[in-house]
Amino acid sequence: MVEQSETPIQSQQPPPDEIVEATSQPLHSIFTKNEKALLVAFASAGAFFSPLTANIYYPAIVNLSRDLHVSTNLINLSITVYLIFQGLAPTFVGSFSDVRGRRPAYIACFIIYFGANLGLALQNSYAALMVLRCLQSSGSSGTVALANALVSDIVTSAERGKYVGYASLGAFLGPILGPIIGGLLNQFLDWRAIFWFLVILSAVTLALFLIILPETCRNIVGDGSIPPQKWNISLLAHLKQRSLRKAGIRPPTKPPLMRKRPNFLATIQIIFSKNAFLVLLYTGLLFAGFYTITATIPSVFQRVFHFNSLQVGLCYIPFGAGSMISAIVNGRMIDWNFRRHARIQGITITKGRQTNLAHFPIERARLELVLPLMVTGSLLLIAYGWVLAKTTSLAGPLILMLPMAFCVSGSFSVLSTLMVDMYPESPGTATAASNLVRCSMGAGAVAGIGPLVEAWGTGWTYMLVSGIWLGCTPMLFAIFRWGPGWREERRVRIEEKKEEKRRKAEANDLETVGAVVVGEGEKSGDKS
Repeated sequence: MVEQSETPIQSQQPPPDEIVEATSQPLHSIFTKNEKALLVAFASAGAFFSPLTANIYYPAIVNLSRDLHVSTNLINLSITVYLIFQGLAPTFVGSFSDVRGRRPAYIACFIIYFGANLGLALQNSYAALMVLRCLQSSGSSGTVALANALVSDIVTSAERGKYVGYASLGAFLGPILGPIIGGLLNQFLDWRAIFWFLVILSAVTLALFLIILPETCRNIVGDGSIPPQKWNISLLAHLKQRSLRKAGIRPPTKPPLMRKRPNFLATIQIIFSKNAFLVLLYTGLLFAGFYTITATIPSVFQRVFHFNSLQVGLCYIPFGAGSMISAIVNGRMIDWNFRRHARIQGITITKGRQTNLAHFPIERARLELVLPLMVTGSLLLIAYGWVLAKTTSLAGPLILMLPMAFCVSGSFSVLSTLMVDMYPESPGTATAASNLVRCSMGAGAVAGIGPLVEAWGTGWTYMLVSGIWLGCTPMLFAIFRWGPGWREERRVRIEEKKEEKRRKAEANDLETVGAVVVGEGEKSGDKS
C-alpha cells in the first residue's frame, strides 16, 4: 500500500533523485507481518526482565537484612550496584549484538541471568548477595538494549514508532508486576522464593529463545535472507531447512556480509557526539525525574496512608497502566507524524521499504510530540506533589499517576525511536548509550530524592523536578535547528571513511598483485 503524496507546503524540498530513491528502495525485511509481531513479542519479553528484577526485590529488603544480619542501608547498597551495572552492561551487549548478532547476545544474557538467580536463591552471605546482584543486573539489563535494536532490524522508520511502543510494553509491565509479585512471594513464602521464581521464569524464556528466535541483525543476515552462522540458527529454522533439503529444495545462499570486531567504546563516542548529546542529556533528565517518582512511592505512601508492602505494590498499577497505554497510543502518533512530514517533503512512503532520511527532518518529526507531552507531564507532576503534601485521600495521587505516566513514558518512547533513527547502522549501541546516560542520572536522582523529600516535602520537591524538565525544553528547539546539520556532518564523515578504506583496500590488492607478478618473474629468470 502506497500513500499518495500531497502538495508540499514548504519550499525546502529534497532533490528529485531523493524522491525516486525513497520509492525504489528494496524491501527492508523478508519477515511477514505475523513474524514481525512474534519477534517484537520476544523483544518485549526480554526487556521485561530488567525492570521486573529491579522492582521485585524491594519488598524483601527488610527480611534480607534480618536473615543476613546486616543493616537495611547495606541491603540498599545492593540496589545501588544493581543500577550501576544496569547502565554499564548494555554498553557491551549493544556493541556485541551489532557485530555478532542479537540471538547470541540474548542467549548469553539469559544464561548469566539464570546462573545469578540460582546463586541468589542458594546464598547465605552479604558478600555473595552483592556479587550475584551485579551479575543479575548485567544479565537482565543487557536485554534492554536489544529490544529497540531488534525492532530496527525488521521495521522501517515509517512504522518504527508503533513497533517500538509494542516492544517497550514489557519494560513498562515490569514495574507494575514486580512489586506485586515480590510482595506476594515475600509475604506468604520468603525472600528466596523471589529468586526461585526468577530462576524458573528465565529458564522457560531461555528455552523459547533457543527454539524460536531467529537472527535478525542486519550486519549478519541483511534483510533476513542471508543465512547466519550454523551455530547461530534457531531450532525451528534448522528443522525447516532440513525438511526443505529432504524435499530436494535447497535454501537460497548468499555471500556472508562483512563482519567487524565489536567496539565497546562506541557507546561513549555516541554519548559525546554532537547529534546525540542533547538528545541523551534530555533523556537522562527525563528519566531521572521518572525515577524520583517511582522511588518515593514506597516511603511516601507508607507514611501517608500506612500501607504494607503489598498495598504499596498495588499502588504502582495506575503508573504502569499509563505507561502501557502510552506505548500503544504514542507509538501510532509517532508514525502518523512521520507520514505527515513525508507528505510535506513530497516523499512517497512505500510500506516495507526504508525511506532515505538524508534530507528528511527526522528530528522535528519525532520531537514535535515531546513538547506537549512534557509540558502536560510537568504540570501533572506539580499537582501530584501538592496533592500528596496537602491531603490524605488516596484517590487524588492514583488518578494523577495514570496521565502523568502516559506523558513521561510517551516522551521516552519518542526519544528512544529518534536515537535508533539517527544510528540505523548500530541501533544496539545507540540504545546502550541512552541506557547508560539515563541509568547514571537516575541512580544519582534516586540517591538524592529521599533527603530532599524529607527536607522540602513532596510539593516543593516535585516543583523542582518539573522546573528542570520545563527549563530544559530549549534543548529540543536546539535539536530542531541544528540536528539535521550535525547528522549530515556525521553521514559525510562515515562516507569519507568508507571511501578511504576502499582506496586502501584497492592499493593493497595492487601491491599484492605486483608482488606476485615480480615473484613469478624472478622464478622464470632463475629457471632460464
